[in-house]
Amino acid sequence: MSAVLGSLIAVLGTLLGSFSTYLFQQRTAVRAEAVAREERLRQERLAAYSEFAAAVTELKRAVVAVWLQQSDPAELNHVLSEADRLGALAETARFRLRLVSGQPEPLADAAFAHMDALRGAVDQAELKLREAEFEAAVSAFITAAAGHLVVSRRAAP
Repeated sequence: MSAVLGSLIAVLGTLLGSFSTYLFQQRTAVRAEAVAREERLRQERLAAYSEFAAAVTELKRAVVAVWLQQSDPAELNHVLSEADRLGALAETARFRLRLVSGQPEPLADAAFAHMDALRGAVDQAELKLREAEFEAAVSAFITAAAGHLVVSRRAAP
């Protein structure tokens, strides 16, 4: 009888050990999946922030080219077309940023809004001033974006 009891205890111990191992592995897998999901989202955000900053900077370059070519009608149509194309790309990048971040991005909107100020510059000195303001707005956006990315990384389980 004691042999049967010993065997029964051994079988129960093995089953208990197997079940607890299963539970620990399950928890580890769920945790690893959550970390991977959070990292994918962080990478998406990083790509969206970078894409927007690049697109709005290219748009600024095109808007300045339009401003500089105002006196050359032959070249003006070409640079206007390029500015329009880049404006659409920047707007698309801004929409993607909003979708990925899941919240309004007022600093991105502020950087984008500087295009009107650039277009309206009355002389080269004002154009330089507006460019500096634009660069400060983009810098503020990037600083805030970096902060969002660091916070999301720390928040991962």
